[in-house]
Amino acid sequence: MSAPRGATGAEADVPALDFAVSGVRPMEDMAVPTLAFRISVRRTGGGHVRSVSLNTAVRIAVARRRYDTADRLVMARLFGQPEQWATSMRPLTWARVTTVIPPFDNETEFDLPVPCTRDSELAVTSYFHGVRDGEVPLELLFSGTVFHDGPDGRLRTAQISWDKEATCRMTAGLWQEVLGRYGSGTSWVPLSPEAHDALIAHRNRHALSGWDETVTDLLARAQHTAGVPAERDEQDQPDFVRGAAWTP
Repeated sequence: MSAPRGATGAEADVPALDFAVSGVRPMEDMAVPTLAFRISVRRTGGGHVRSVSLNTAVRIAVARRRYDTADRLVMARLFGQPEQWATSMRPLTWARVTTVIPPFDNETEFDLPVPCTRDSELAVTSYFHGVRDGEVPLELLFSGTVFHDGPDGRLRTAQISWDKEATCRMTAGLWQEVLGRYGSGTSWVPLSPEAHDALIAHRNRHALSGWDETVTDLLARAQHTAGVPAERDEQDQPDFVRGAAWTP
């Protein structure tokens, strides 16, 4: 494999790397819900790679897919009204992962573990909760340090080019699938001690058996007090929710 034109000396030995994503799947036997991104790395120039300390930022490219009526409720909460989306729809950072790639010559593959969270306060969790169908466009941005052989045979280091990235489309249901394997599919909502104590008092006062029943009872009582029907017809939805799908 020849060095890039114009590269001489130490520069000719700096490995040039390209990245691609070949698939995504749930990881087995992990302590927390985790998806494995299969990453392929190809050396397009330079010398033998001793190892790579790789930093990967995984982002959701939210503006690269269509959103139907149900999705738009979540989109409105995250990005405002549809007329604002052209400027407000910025990529959502999902995770930042550091991993070490062992020595290779021309190409290699490895699994990049990306954790999934139930933290409802995070925008990425809200996004996946609302977007359950179709595919989610993702961007993976790479940086880090390459350890390689120098012209004198000694260990040298170089930084991965700032423009190295890869894209892929992940089935939205994978997020729900991997979370469903942990905690019997339950979700967690952070509460202040005062709100938690009030929930316990309501549960005990009405002899309710569990948290689902307690929250359902509270919602039913609130709807009854406010005179709100349990289900609203589509005609009651806001204008930006009704109608054909919007394409960013």
